[in-house]
Parts: sequence; structure tokens; C-alpha cells
Amino acid sequence: MNSEQTREILKKVRKIEIRTNRLVTDSLAGQYHSVFKGRGMNFDSVREYVSGDEVRTIDWNVTARAGKPFVKKFIEERELTLLLMVDVSASGDFGSGKQSKRELAAELASVLAFSAVKNSDKVGLLLFSDKVELYVPPRKGRRHVLRIVREVLGFEPTQHGTNLVQALDFVNHVITRRAIVFLISDFQTGSMPSEDLRRTLRQTNRRHDLVAMPIEDVRERFLPDLGIVAIEDAETGELVELDTRNPAVRQRFHEIAEERATRLRRVFNAEAVDSLSLETDKPYVAGLMSFFKNRAHSRS
Repeated sequence: MNSEQTREILKKVRKIEIRTNRLVTDSLAGQYHSVFKGRGMNFDSVREYVSGDEVRTIDWNVTARAGKPFVKKFIEERELTLLLMVDVSASGDFGSGKQSKRELAAELASVLAFSAVKNSDKVGLLLFSDKVELYVPPRKGRRHVLRIVREVLGFEPTQHGTNLVQALDFVNHVITRRAIVFLISDFQTGSMPSEDLRRTLRQTNRRHDLVAMPIEDVRERFLPDLGIVAIEDAETGELVELDTRNPAVRQRFHEIAEERATRLRRVFNAEAVDSLSLETDKPYVAGLMSFFKNRAHSRS
């Protein structure tokens, strides 16, 4: 990356910080806290049983030694770990409007990371294509968050494809303590969701608190009437010519995209993975707020 590209990336990072800082301060940090805080409890001490205590909290070993009932006391686990898994494969560079999928991913990463830091949580980053491109271990602080946003925007991957399974397996191996894992990707893997993907989603969701965030561009679902166009798969380089003047071609293109999205949703639902779909041409704030509120309500 040359000096001009570096300056441009830093400008984008600063713009994202300004744009997301007020949002985090005013709205999302509180929602983040209500959804994710209190999910873990750490043992603190024991005390003598009093009427009204739950029987399941009795410490039977201490009770046996003391000859009278004692219960365990727990305190809320205050510090959490947030891991941002961001897809940096070639398909993420596509954007038919003002924002590419990768730029939206960077803004989402910024909002989530600043929300975590505001609540004194650690934030880590995993960038992946069809291999693990970069891993930044979880840390605290504004400078650390700015580095994360800079990496998401400016990192130049060595590969073009997408391997979600390998990335999730890496997380399961490296992150030993339970974490909140946001998987931000367009899920353009070249094929429908596989059994291997279902397996790794299931494993990750058991070990951690997994949230999937599929990102798409409107032109990946709806083709305009532009005559004969050549569409290139950014990850494989494959070229396909389509006659977009033909309504049947545009309709079939839309149907295939809908089928893929429906299958992906079914996989998430089957594996109990919470998900929030986002589009590059639509504001994401309201959807994110609603997602947090609904999640807090369903888990209360």
C-alpha cells in the first residue's frame, strides 16, 4: 500500500470514527450492555443458607463439612471478549452505490468495537478469505479499536476466495474463553451452505455467543435492464454473459439469489444462530437497534 492509499484509508477511518462515535454514545452502547452483560457469572464465595434461597445454589461439600446448609454466591462477569470475524474476500469489494460491502463491514465493526470498549470489554479481530489472513488478539482501548477499523478497511488479502469453515475452526481453537463472536460476511462461498459449515456454526455457537451478519448489495439480488452484460465472479474470475433485457433472465437471477438467502437463514435457524441481514444501500442503525432489543427480550 503506497502513501496516498494509506492517507485515504486513514481519512476513511476518521470519518467512520466520527460517524459512529455519537451513535455509540447515544444509543448502541446501552443496547449492547443490556444484551451481552450478565451472560456469565463467576463464583464469589459461600454464605449460610437463609429461607428463600434456591436449593440448586446449595454447596453440598461445604454443607457436609459445616453440618448446616451453605449456598454459593456469584457475581456478574463484568469483562467480556468481543471477536469480530470479517470476510475480506474479493467479493466484498463490490458496491453498486456509495458504499461497498467491505466499507459497510468496517462501519459495523467500528460500531460494535466502540460499544464494547465503552463497556470496558476486550475486542479482537479475525480477517479471513479462503484462509486466515490476520488475527489481532483481543485488547481494550480506543487506539486498539482504530487499528481494527484500519485493518478492516485497508488490509490487502493474499487470497480471493472464502472459507468460512476454516475461519470458524480457527476461532474455536484460538479463543478458549467464551466470547461474543460477530461473523460479518457476504457468505458468497460459491456453493450452498454445506454440512461442514453447519457443523462449525454449531460448534462455535456452543462455545461462544455467535451472531451472523450477512451483508449484500441490492444488485446481487436484482438485475437492472442494461442489455447484455458480463458478470464476473470476483472470487473465481469466472465470467458469465447475461441478457438483462430479458425479464425471464432477471427473474431467474432474483430467484437464485432468494433461494441462497433462504437456505442460509434456514441453516442459522437450525443451528440456533442469531442473525441480522444488512444491505449496502440501506441504513443499518434501526435494524441493529431492533436486533439488540429483540435479542435482549428473547433472552431475558
